[in-house]
Amino acid sequence: MKLRGLYAITDSQLLAGGKLLPYAEAALKGGATLLQYRDKSSDEARRLRQAEALRELCRRYGAGLIINDDAELAARLGVGLHLGQTDGSLSAARALLGRQAIIGGTCHAQLGLAEAAAREGASYVAFGRFFDSNTKPGAPSATVELLDEAKSRISLPIVAIGGVTLDNAPQLIARGASMVAVIHALFAADSTAEVERRARAFSALFATD
Repeated sequence: MKLRGLYAITDSQLLAGGKLLPYAEAALKGGATLLQYRDKSSDEARRLRQAEALRELCRRYGAGLIINDDAELAARLGVGLHLGQTDGSLSAARALLGRQAIIGGTCHAQLGLAEAAAREGASYVAFGRFFDSNTKPGAPSATVELLDEAKSRISLPIVAIGGVTLDNAPQLIARGASMVAVIHALFAADSTAEVERRARAFSALFATD
């Protein structure tokens, strides 16, 4: 799978009340390449059930499902994994999930972390946050110049995350982001039709290749 385009990330609060599956499907219908299931709750039965349903949706639309911070769930479902800096060893996850799995790592704004992730077998590296975001408020830590440097030093696909919108995504893509990871600018919507419209608009930013 070519890691390029829209990377949709779910949010359990934003997608509460039965929105998770219909909104996720709308994002996939709109062209999302990857979908990350992000749920920090301890309800393991519900998380398994939701992740299984998302896996089927991703298969239907030819997208990749990524599980946030849960290598065991990713292994159980045979899908990808995203690890934060405090979420365990990337090389151990690679050994568990096998060579084909998509595994990404959070590298904040540090090239050294990205180079380490590449050595440990990451499929992509994620930098952020580039702009103020609803999920993790506070001063942005990554700059577009970081993308220039990362592109010259790391041969993996680069994901840009943190406050990404339709207005600011083009500059990230122009500077080397292979994918833009979006939560609120995609899913904070009143309808599935609006989610799909936004997903198409994000996906179209990559259509000039």
